[in-house]
Amino acid sequence: MTHPPDTMTYGRYLALDPLLSAQHPISGRHDEMLFIIIHQTKELWLKQIIFELEQALGLIRDDALVPAYKGLARVSRIQAVMTLSWDVLATMTPADYTRFRSVLGTSSGFQSAQFRQVEFMLGLKDASHLKHQAEGSDEQRAMQAALDAPSLWDEANKAAARAGLAIPAEAVERDWATPYAPSAAVEDAWAEVYRDTERWWELYQLAEKLVDVDDAMASWRHKHVVTVERVIGGKRGTGGTAGVPYLQSTLSKRAFPELWSLRTQL
Repeated sequence: MTHPPDTMTYGRYLALDPLLSAQHPISGRHDEMLFIIIHQTKELWLKQIIFELEQALGLIRDDALVPAYKGLARVSRIQAVMTLSWDVLATMTPADYTRFRSVLGTSSGFQSAQFRQVEFMLGLKDASHLKHQAEGSDEQRAMQAALDAPSLWDEANKAAARAGLAIPAEAVERDWATPYAPSAAVEDAWAEVYRDTERWWELYQLAEKLVDVDDAMASWRHKHVVTVERVIGGKRGTGGTAGVPYLQSTLSKRAFPELWSLRTQL
């Protein structure tokens, strides 16, 4: 339903009635409201990240690299805000969390479809995460589409190949759903970009925007680990994961691995 401009209000435009009515604490404990709002806010930011990545993927696919910078810069700044939000959650002590943790049941951030979709879009593909969504659900379909499509790193490598860099065929013609394997040849090609930045200026700036996103993701993961350890210590996660040990195992993940490894050879 649309409304004429002279009857539009702040609350109606932002759909505040359903938005502010979407928090339903179960335990009656004070800190559960914060827990819900923090995670709902993260999902809203993930929705915006997906929106920006979809546009960036299309622009890079069309060799419009400069216009793609803005969206990628926005993504890394959103990631920074998400990382800071862990500090707010950390005001909840272990005693506070213990009082309502039981109502979470088997729910876990591990099951976030949007977070996995973002990982897939960046290039961190793991089809096993599909099983955590209901068969045939919109969430699973969105994840599957991101799994089957070229990732941001795939599109960057394809753009680099079109520009004349010696990107090997196996990096630009492959099964997009399989995990990406770092390539010495891809590293050498992007190292050339960094050695002659004037010649490859647009690709160089694209690479640095991608590193910003990867860097921000690493910071988010690190702060997540520290916050979880602060709140639950070494206990297992609610969704059956190993908790802190599992989160620590994700710290070394890099969506654009050659952009990191090439720095050693410069």
